[in-house]
Amino acid sequence: MKKSINILFFLVIAAALVGCNNGNDKKGSKGQGGLSTNAAERVYVAPGEHDEFYGFMSGGFSGQLGVYGLPSGRLLKVLPVFSQNPENGWGYSEETKPMLNTSYGFVPWDDSHHPDISQTNGELDGRWIFINGNNTPRIARIGLESFKTEEIIEIPNSAGNHSSSFITENTEYVVAGTRFSVPVPQKDMSINEYKGNFKGALTFINVDQETGRMGIKFQLMMPGFNYDLSHPGRDKSHGWFFFTTYNTEEAHSLLEVNASQNDKDFIAAVNWKKIEEYVNNGGGTKVPANYAHNILDEHTHTATSTMLKEVLTVNPMDVPGAVYFLPTPKSPHGCDVDPTGEYIIGNGKLSADLTVHSFTKMLDAIENKKFDGEAYGIPILNFEDILAGVVKQPGLGPLHTEFDGKGNAYTTFFISSEVVKWKVGTWEVLDRQPVFYSVGHGMIPGGNSRKPFGKYFVALNKITKDRYLPTGPELTQSAQLFDITGDKMELLLDFPTIGEPHYAAAIPAELVAPNSRKIYKLAENKHEYAVLQDSDVRVERDGKEVHIYMNMIRSHFNPDNIEGVKVGDKVYFHITNHEQDFDVPHGFAVIGANNAELLIMPGATETLVWEPKQVGVWPFYCTDFCSALHQEMQGYIRVSPADSNIELSWSLGED
Repeated sequence: MKKSINILFFLVIAAALVGCNNGNDKKGSKGQGGLSTNAAERVYVAPGEHDEFYGFMSGGFSGQLGVYGLPSGRLLKVLPVFSQNPENGWGYSEETKPMLNTSYGFVPWDDSHHPDISQTNGELDGRWIFINGNNTPRIARIGLESFKTEEIIEIPNSAGNHSSSFITENTEYVVAGTRFSVPVPQKDMSINEYKGNFKGALTFINVDQETGRMGIKFQLMMPGFNYDLSHPGRDKSHGWFFFTTYNTEEAHSLLEVNASQNDKDFIAAVNWKKIEEYVNNGGGTKVPANYAHNILDEHTHTATSTMLKEVLTVNPMDVPGAVYFLPTPKSPHGCDVDPTGEYIIGNGKLSADLTVHSFTKMLDAIENKKFDGEAYGIPILNFEDILAGVVKQPGLGPLHTEFDGKGNAYTTFFISSEVVKWKVGTWEVLDRQPVFYSVGHGMIPGGNSRKPFGKYFVALNKITKDRYLPTGPELTQSAQLFDITGDKMELLLDFPTIGEPHYAAAIPAELVAPNSRKIYKLAENKHEYAVLQDSDVRVERDGKEVHIYMNMIRSHFNPDNIEGVKVGDKVYFHITNHEQDFDVPHGFAVIGANNAELLIMPGATETLVWEPKQVGVWPFYCTDFCSALHQEMQGYIRVSPADSNIELSWSLGED
């Protein structure tokens, strides 16, 4: 224990020294202030012009996904995923509430970490983006035509869905690896019995190539370590997946000391093609499970939630040759694979060096049984036999590595607050730039694919302190944009981000923008309560439920006067937006509603529930400024006492 505390003390002191050195070395250097360069010109996007890239940045504890333009750094949209969003009624409307169902009930929040864009032949294709919910284990799929969350699947037997949502190079699978090992199945047992009894589930979710629909293919039940991050093999290593582990000590208390005892933890190398073949031939064990699968239908504009009751599990001992451990110093966090698929980088948080494994050497070590023991029956490969090289003392606290497609790698260092560029193959440090401050992930557009777009590097920083105007004890997090087209990185821009950004993904706008949906065609609206023509407008009572079938168009609601509602009724506003013009959504809000507004897209239908508790005449109105007569887009609903005998009536344009 004393040894571990000394190591931590050394790292803190060294970080201070490196931070000071960086500041002195870089003071006045090119790109660090932007005043002596044309940085402002290079990030300026003139009025009416568009950014070159879409950048998708995880919202962290907001549970959302931010869409930014790059290089401008402008926030274009917040995509609601795992958390309710009053801006547009996500998770409040009757149509979208089912998207937030889980086996734990309705869960309107999560901790979103790692977005990843769909690929074909190892290249970004712009169809979908996936992101993980870390707290209540889930994976979401967002369609990049509508920029809307179309599907969320819960992950059973998992806790802390962190090493996800990374995808294979033809989007065959999205993975969801558990950070926290737990009893499987869950049961009442002493935490002291952790070692040898807890399991870590690595879940492989297949993706239908036509629809994007997800389904759990199998869960690999691994030893009870912590599975931190992952990346798929690509090109020559396609068919493998690599997961960093820490806490191979299987400690359950004071992990900053007790999970840092071993000199090496592991990268788990999983041959998913071998396991897929085993499963396709009838292998694996179906076990009881309880998890939600939520799907939003683009024609009905309505989500459904289905509870699934079993999952297929695989014991690695039943598939010889499918799983190996690659020893990696020390408490590795990021696990990154270069575009050729040859090099696997293990970023050991407590290691002074960067370890690079060779896929070719790994295969040779497997074939020639160059093992250094085993853990729970899984062979441990000999460290020296799989080592490609070491980047010597590049910085302190390495976390993540991205690639520019030109043979260079870029690693983030949390403790020394810097990004370091190094040469793949020679392991030579080429450049380093300070960031402000404590960088976590970094991102190059397409940097985890076969074909990176090596123009920009985005540092996603945890701490800002003096970078922006102060806003009390809590400050915004920060992203910093670097130009990486030259020999040296050049800082171009700081911009604030939503939530706590973890990972990000970016794609050229030209691969997404031409396919962006503009409207929903009214003729294709299959919503159960759609009001497609004025003759369908009506108000109906069913006991204490009142259903208002309403449409809207600039600049009125139909109907706009409603009477006969009573205190204690449950009122359903089923509202169809009749606009068929791009970028003319309409909003709807009614006083006293205890949920949110609706923001209804052109041609779509949504439902809001209102439970009036007071007698009176209550206004409703459009919340989205839609025309010169937006203020006139309003109506009234009369609420009478519960014992009233006033009949339902409704009207438009009548005295």
